[in-house]
Amino acid sequence: MLLDVNATFGAVLAVLLALAAGVVASARLGRARDTLVAGARAAVQLVAVSLVIGWVVRAVPLLICFLLLMYAVAVRTAGRRVVPAPGRAWPWVAVPIAAGVVPVVTALLLTGIVPLRGIALVPVTGILIGGALTATVLGGRRALDELANRKGEVEAGLAIGLLEREARLEVAREAASDALLPGMDQTRTVGLVTLPGAFVGMLLGGASPLQAGAAQLFVLVALLLVQAVAVAVTLELVARGRLVRVERGAGVTPRRRPRRSG
Repeated sequence: MLLDVNATFGAVLAVLLALAAGVVASARLGRARDTLVAGARAAVQLVAVSLVIGWVVRAVPLLICFLLLMYAVAVRTAGRRVVPAPGRAWPWVAVPIAAGVVPVVTALLLTGIVPLRGIALVPVTGILIGGALTATVLGGRRALDELANRKGEVEAGLAIGLLEREARLEVAREAASDALLPGMDQTRTVGLVTLPGAFVGMLLGGASPLQAGAAQLFVLVALLLVQAVAVAVTLELVARGRLVRVERGAGVTPRRRPRRSG
């Protein structure tokens, strides 16, 4: 076993979480309470998943429901991060996550690379949904922040005849592309800086180093595609005014043409 789940494990985990919250509080990086809540939620959720996953993987209908639940949680999380206030705009974040994940997972199933079994499909789909979530949040926030800070440049683009979509793209594209950097750096440094979870998990499961390396490479390349699609779609939604922060006035909302009288 990689580690023993006992009282010592729980005590060390609690100390690490308390130290993380303490650093956040002392450095004023946010609310320490958020760190504690995140750690507690992770513990509860992982325990629940550990209990549920055993019977979920036995039936395809239950498996599909579980995957849809993962997707729904990712959409809700992304919506709250990109557009904090509730409204008609935030459900649009469901589009980039689905656009990145669904085609890739479908292709993997059709080619037989990943079998329609929970023990294989759940972790792969979970990794891809998580990657799409991160890319959507980072891309959306960076794009909206850039539009808020450089509204004058957008107006200048409109003044020289650019369409609103084009003017927003010119300002937000480079900022949104920063969302691809974490995945890109992870892929570039894999095996040299870190040994990711898929690789280590397969080794612990008895796979050969070659098989584990091939599985990890597959996951990383699939993630590059999923995140690229998610960021591209998110940027397009921001440029078209579908993702906006109405309550803060951030971004540039679409201009409405005045109605003609009569």
